[in-house]
Amino acid sequence: MVRADPSAMGFIPSIKIMGIVNVTPDSFSDGGQFEDVQSAINHALQLVEDGADILDIGGESTRPGANPISVAQEMARALPVIEGLAGITSAKISIDTRNSETAAAAIEAGAEIWNDVSALTHCTDSTEVAAALGCEIVLMHAQGDPRNMQNDPTYVDVVAEVMAY
Repeated sequence: MVRADPSAMGFIPSIKIMGIVNVTPDSFSDGGQFEDVQSAINHALQLVEDGADILDIGGESTRPGANPISVAQEMARALPVIEGLAGITSAKISIDTRNSETAAAAIEAGAEIWNDVSALTHCTDSTEVAAALGCEIVLMHAQGDPRNMQNDPTYVDVVAEVMAY
C-alpha cells in the first residue's frame, strides 16, 4: 500500500499533547488523585510544564462500568478547575463531557474544546448546542455507554463502522 505524503498535499501535521485532569473519585487513569480543585489545578499546570498543549478536564468518569452522575455534580467538579486555569496557562482547555449543559457552562468558564465521548449523541440538543458554541469539538466513539460499552463490542469492519458512526 502506498501512503500519500501529507506535506506534499499542503498539509503539515501538527502534533498536540493532551494532558488528562480527572476530577472524579473513580477515574481509571489516576484513581481519584485530583478530586479537590487546587490539586487538580496544580496537576494541570505540571502537565503543561511537562509539555501538554491541551488540558482535558473531566468531572464524570467514563471508565468501563461507570455509573452516570448528575449534570450539577459534574459541573461542581469541573467548572472550578476550568475557572482556576483560565487565563493562567498557555494550554487550551478542553471539557470532557457528554452533557451539553456542562459543555456550554465550561466554554463560558474558559474552555475552548468540547471532548464528547458520545459524539454528540447523549443529549438531544447536543448538535444545536455545539453549533451555537462554535468551539472545537472532539467526537469519540464507543458501542454503548460507560455502563455497558465493554460488554461485547464487535465490529465487522471497525474503520468503516466508526466512520459511519
